Amino acid sequence: MTPPRRRIIFLDVDGTILEHGAHVAPSTGDAIRAVRAAGHLVYLSTGRSASDIHPAVAEIGFDGAVTNSGALVTSDGEVVVDRPLSPEATDRMLAALRGRGIRYFLQTRDGVYASDDMAELMRDYAAALEAREAAGEEVRPEDSLVGLAQRTFPRADDADLTRVDKAVFVSDHEGGLEELRADLGDEFLIVPGSMPLPGGSNGEINERDTTKGSAIELLLAHLGIDAADAIAVGDSWNDIEMFEVCGVSVAMGNARPELKALADFVTTDVLDDGIAHAFRRLGLI
Repeated sequence: MTPPRRRIIFLDVDGTILEHGAHVAPSTGDAIRAVRAAGHLVYLSTGRSASDIHPAVAEIGFDGAVTNSGALVTSDGEVVVDRPLSPEATDRMLAALRGRGIRYFLQTRDGVYASDDMAELMRDYAAALEAREAAGEEVRPEDSLVGLAQRTFPRADDADLTRVDKAVFVSDHEGGLEELRADLGDEFLIVPGSMPLPGGSNGEINERDTTKGSAIELLLAHLGIDAADAIAVGDSWNDIEMFEVCGVSVAMGNARPELKALADFVTTDVLDDGIAHAFRRLGLI
């Protein structure tokens, strides 16, 4: 009798497992645990730092994680990939951000660090939203970054610049992303972000060859698993490369239209049991 085909699934976090910073569909954890109990492997694949995985996600349980958009990969408690930016690349990235007056977070293997003006923006944004709520105005979940804004981040000046994996930036004008691409595009991959801030532009900066897709290729080689047996599920720009690598790609119902066009199929929204519906359609549960 032929044993059942063992699959490895890579799940983005924000917009795929987690919605608006804190909400996970009740069916999602059950579906992930059922898939693992059936003998399949499930890994996170996120732009977040390993230290910044929301507890509601971490408590589900996974076989490992691709974090910092592919700069760090762990499997069964072992570090498989660890590729921070070179100090020279970090210096160049910071020079561009500071030269353009663009706010930023720096992500390392162990934490997230905020530039002083980014920390100030988060505080101001939280205060403005709280004032609106106090005045009786409705604040939509997608407008609310209060949880992020109320956190206290260590200063970017205190980060170990030899261990920076990526940056997340917020510009106060629409052209910020293209300005950074003009400054850094030959060595860096700069993709639009999904932070729900009014106006301006935001995004992520990684070294050009450091992506979720390249990290997954390295992990698959380490595990001896064929890419045809890999499944990617995501919703945003930084999921494109993992869609290109994995044998099956699934876009969330709330995904970017560009990602839906690349997917083998589209499931329902993140809070409309999107993960569970995808797993059932794939015959995993």
